[in-house]
Amino acid sequence: MSTTQQSPTAAGSGANASENFKASAERRGVADTPPERVAAIVTAVLKGVHGAIQEYDVTYPEFQAAKAWLMAVGEGGEWPLFMDVFVEHAVEEQVAASQHGTKGSIEGPYYLADQVRLESTCRLPRRDDEPGTALVLEGQVRGLDGTPLGGAEVDIWQADADGYYSGFAPHLPEGNLRGVVVTDAEGRFSISTVQPAPYQIPTDGPTGRLIEAAGWHPWRPAHLHIMVRADGHRTITTQLYFAGGEWLDSDVAEATKPELVIDPQDDGTGTRRATYDFELEPA
Repeated sequence: MSTTQQSPTAAGSGANASENFKASAERRGVADTPPERVAAIVTAVLKGVHGAIQEYDVTYPEFQAAKAWLMAVGEGGEWPLFMDVFVEHAVEEQVAASQHGTKGSIEGPYYLADQVRLESTCRLPRRDDEPGTALVLEGQVRGLDGTPLGGAEVDIWQADADGYYSGFAPHLPEGNLRGVVVTDAEGRFSISTVQPAPYQIPTDGPTGRLIEAAGWHPWRPAHLHIMVRADGHRTITTQLYFAGGEWLDSDVAEATKPELVIDPQDDGTGTRRATYDFELEPA
């Protein structure tokens, strides 16, 4: 990762992620969960906490340290980061058990809605001197029965070749390496971009202190974030990873799946190309 740019701070990333989540929650509404289900879920979570306290003979100093850490997470705006890294993958796996079509993955904290709309064959917005290896992702969006889904939206966002996301890194222009690609009449798309880099989640805040205290690493493997939408079909949120990539087998967010690994090949011009098709089930 380049050292010429200042890494985004956990506080800054947390503030951005919190702001974006609140805006997104306002659009999506809140879960209509009956009181008895709330009680059952919260009771189960608390039983898990109580069980860990008993199993590991937690002391008062450890309890107070945990309380101080939880307060720091809230004050630092890191709840979206913490939840997306350590909890979302379990929710995604549970929900996916009853779904069909392309495998999903976590959304993560770096999604930004309402990006520029692009034609089916396009180049993602980028700087004139955007570093990195040229990459083309091609494919088709179709239903489970094989019907091409023309006019589907392939909403894509990614880190750059140094591991930074626009909207969360001050040195990047707004909308860099983000876009909503609209498929052609046959549901096809071809997206020109650059190979993203692995990146570490911000570690200068309470989430980073937890990772350090536990002796874990903070790295995510290189990936493309993709959200695929089509009228009358369930939206798929997923990530595509790269064969042989660093941290692929030890993702801090535990979000990788074998079905989501692509293996781009050089086409002889220095551009790497990969094909991936998306299958959406009826809503």
